[in-house]
Amino acid sequence: MTPSKQPITLTPAAVDRVKHLLEKREKPAFGVRIGIRTKGCSGLSYTLEYVDEKGPFDELIDTQGIKVLIDPKAFAFVLGTEMDYVEDKMQSGFVFINPNEKGRCGCGKSFHV
Repeated sequence: MTPSKQPITLTPAAVDRVKHLLEKREKPAFGVRIGIRTKGCSGLSYTLEYVDEKGPFDELIDTQGIKVLIDPKAFAFVLGTEMDYVEDKMQSGFVFINPNEKGRCGCGKSFHV
């Protein structure tokens, strides 16, 4: 029997950053939720928020001591995505490498599938 592949994977840098943010939060959190919303030139953008409890239809990924939830409305859009955290001289933040994307806007803030 082969293990099932997770719907989204996190790089070690992303795991470390999420752990840091969860530890820094003023109150304990269950984890973080990845979602999407309509925004920007291309139509969709990723969201990341603290969650205090699992929603009834959230997909739960427990990875390296953190709980990542995927909003059910976003599941089909993020399937196969890798979440990374990058930091350089010009910017820092979470980056989503999504094989389902068909294009991105010029500023990189939104995408379409």
